[in-house]
Amino acid sequence: MTQIEVVIEKHPDGYVAYSLGLKGVVVSQGDSYDEVLSEGTSAIRFHIETLDPEAVDDFHTAIP
Repeated sequence: MTQIEVVIEKHPDGYVAYSLGLKGVVVSQGDSYDEVLSEGTSAIRFHIETLDPEAVDDFHTAIP
């Protein structure tokens, strides 16, 4: 399984997440850390499976 690096930022209104290492832009938002992570995971899966199966760059493949 390929792992995607995701940056999650806390803002006064909630959380924003965006992925690194994908061709294209995948961004999500949520009221909590868990919500933004769930929404982001769903958006990344959709992006890869539906829009661009080869969207994953070989350069960024690690996330803890």
